[in-house]
Amino acid sequence: MPNNPKSIEEKMIKMLNAWKTLTPKKTYGGLTLEQFEVFVNDSLGARVSVAALDDTKMQAIAVREACDNVFLAKSELVVAGVLADPTEGADSAIYEAFGYVRKSARKSGLTRKAKAPKKALVSSGK
Repeated sequence: MPNNPKSIEEKMIKMLNAWKTLTPKKTYGGLTLEQFEVFVNDSLGARVSVAALDDTKMQAIAVREACDNVFLAKSELVVAGVLADPTEGADSAIYEAFGYVRKSARKSGLTRKAKAPKKALVSSGK
């Protein structure tokens, strides 16, 4: 049986139920059923805590995504305001500081690749 949390949980529950049902008064490995149950409950309690933290994390991620969407919409307004501002515009330092490329720093995009001379085919003559 693999040692992953789900299979261990299934094994705990299976062992606990079998012990409770079949031989509740016997001791195994120096432990009574009640003593063994303490270890099982500790582990199950930790699993409940992990599940609660997972739920909290999912909720925080959802809130973060909603806030990010609001930020992105507002940032578009701010950038449009910088572009429309007569003293700033697309060539301003603030526009570049926001992470955009200033108009004067843009390249035309036109490139002409140099043609490589054709290599002569060398025959091995074999």
